[in-house]
Amino acid sequence: MTTTLLLLRHGQTDWNASGRFQGQKDVPLNSTGHQQAAVAARALAAMNPDALWCSPLTRTRETMAPLAQRTGLPVSYDDRLKEIHVGSWEGLTMETVDQVDPGFRRALAEARDYRRSPQGETATETGLRWASAISDISTAHEGQLVVVVSHGLALRQGVCAFLGWSWEVSQQLGSFDNCSWATLEDRHGRWRLATYNENVSSMMALMDDPSPEQA
Repeated sequence: MTTTLLLLRHGQTDWNASGRFQGQKDVPLNSTGHQQAAVAARALAAMNPDALWCSPLTRTRETMAPLAQRTGLPVSYDDRLKEIHVGSWEGLTMETVDQVDPGFRRALAEARDYRRSPQGETATETGLRWASAISDISTAHEGQLVVVVSHGLALRQGVCAFLGWSWEVSQQLGSFDNCSWATLEDRHGRWRLATYNENVSSMMALMDDPSPEQA
């Protein structure tokens, strides 16, 4: 019996497009984001999920909406699935953050964790918060396929925290693209990361150009 968690990042927002720190600010999807969510919904609905879980922020709720409509499944929400809290950095670009807190870019270059503003969280704190939610969700849905809609940094750090990977390992994973997903599978009591940053385009590319194992 396999438990599968399909972890989807929300679609694009105007703040994504302009490079602004969103954190837990309630920013909606833009038109591109709505299109991405509709395409992802068609692909994920075909996988016949058993349950849907979501961060309560608007951009994740709007991303989940077309999938919920296609599947007819209710959506459950958990505050622990929210993005990293960035406090006073909400709405700022990286260039502005450089001016108010130049230590952040240095920390990124040196692969060190760093608190996102005095009021915000560190990436490690976010990952542990997120992983606690996923642990509860996976226990509640043993043997099922669950779609979870969340946020980019929370997903990356949360996956690593859930699997017990170190901060250093987490920095070797790339960022999540909008409306891309990762897949965690529990087989015989052992969790593994089966896919990462997958999307409809990448799936179609594999179908058009199969590997030797797929041919």
